[in-house]
Amino acid sequence: MSETPLVVGDATKPANPVTAFSLETILSDKHESVEHPGAAATNGVSPTGWDEEVPENPLAEGFCVECEGELSSGARKGSRKRHASKVLAGQPEKKAKTSATTSSSDLANGDSMDVEENSANEDSDDEDWERVAAGSTTEVLGAQPAVGVKVGEWFIARAKYIPLRLTLGERKFLRLLEAALNVSEYTDKIDTIGFGLSKAKRIVQQIRELCAIMSGLLLAADYKQGQELFTDRDFQANAEFYQQIFELGRRHKIMNPDKMRTTYGKLIYLLQDSQSPDVKDLLSFSCIRPIKTVHVVLEEYEALDLLRDDLITIATKEIYSEGRPRRDIQKDIKSKERAIETLAARYERDGLPQEKIRQCLYSIGDNHAFLRVNRDPCERIINYLKEYFHPTQAKDSKRSLAIRSGKEGARLSHDHGKQYSYVLQSLTLWREILHGTFRIFKLPFQC
Repeated sequence: MSETPLVVGDATKPANPVTAFSLETILSDKHESVEHPGAAATNGVSPTGWDEEVPENPLAEGFCVECEGELSSGARKGSRKRHASKVLAGQPEKKAKTSATTSSSDLANGDSMDVEENSANEDSDDEDWERVAAGSTTEVLGAQPAVGVKVGEWFIARAKYIPLRLTLGERKFLRLLEAALNVSEYTDKIDTIGFGLSKAKRIVQQIRELCAIMSGLLLAADYKQGQELFTDRDFQANAEFYQQIFELGRRHKIMNPDKMRTTYGKLIYLLQDSQSPDVKDLLSFSCIRPIKTVHVVLEEYEALDLLRDDLITIATKEIYSEGRPRRDIQKDIKSKERAIETLAARYERDGLPQEKIRQCLYSIGDNHAFLRVNRDPCERIINYLKEYFHPTQAKDSKRSLAIRSGKEGARLSHDHGKQYSYVLQSLTLWREILHGTFRIFKLPFQC
């Protein structure tokens, strides 16, 4: 029997024998000739499937309008497929690199940055900025008075928000508080409805449980002092002790914002709920007392003149070691130590020993160190921004702050002037926040 020819268009050729599609033939030695009955003829074109790359016609090389650069055919993948492009005039079929001649011709055709488009208004914008920037200063915000300058009321205003550094004994109580907050399930149980208790009663129950845990920990650490708390088992009688413990946690957090990342939120929720009128009536005492600041301590003993003494600038200044000889560093250290001892002896009085005065001076120094590490870098970057970048126009491509959505990870499209304002406003905002961090922590408890 002769084979039946397979007709495709006008040409005919003998068909290859096709093995029947079954499990037996698939597992046999003739599996290579097995073909699914639903397979269609392909005219010699390789079939494509879900796991094969769909063949595409090569795209023409050109200039990408959105990326502002040359776009080769091999680079148009992913999201760049949808970018608008423009074929470069006089471009050869295969081009390895963009020549300087092509780039200059593109700029001549109007593909330059917005700086070129607004060059006509450059002089007027420069004059406007000079008038605006004439009154700007590059001094560090709220900078400490220089050595030898009258301090006036600068330290008086600043000391109102500078917490007093913790002593060794207070740090022991701080560890008790952190241990109690770590095991407390206050935030988990407070919003759980159960046992027929109102929310106010659940809050009181959890606060009492936390106080009981702290009392037990104190008993384990100091038996004599812990025994005093357990004599009458009255939380109201020991209100001063619990207020002191909670205040230590808040004071430590203000001076070290990077500490107590998980327990501080739980502490604030507890103190916030304890101020509810219903909870205060059931609890019979308040968990909050004012933060102990340098100003509060000195005002209590009528020693605020210490903050007006010009010697306090030397006693609280930071000593830098970068790029300085060892001799100068040692000289500053000795002068600072002499200033601290002089002030401690000058303002010592009943109830205010020299050690307490040193503690106040060290606390002010801690605040200066915090501002130098956190606020001053923002100030320096702002100065660099104003020094090396023009506020409205970029002089060249390397000094342009313009960004475009989808290019180099950008999610917004800003020209140079808008991005300059955005960066300046962001850095200024963070500088102001960091400058007033101690005050921000203290203000919520004054409401």
